[in-house]
Amino acid sequence: MTHGRNELWNKELERVVRDSLQSIRFGTITLVVQDGRVIQVEKNEKIRINRAGHIDGSGI
Repeated sequence: MTHGRNELWNKELERVVRDSLQSIRFGTITLVVQDGRVIQVEKNEKIRINRAGHIDGSGI
């Protein structure tokens, strides 16, 4: 099955992916695809709390 570029990747999806990339320091962003279309964007951010009780994203 072939899809046009606009059907698979549109400005709204691009905005969501860019916003997700800009707002995460450490972690993963996953695109969930079903029937050849992106149906979901998942963002999993890692935040480590060091022994002194401070939040630190480095080293993850």
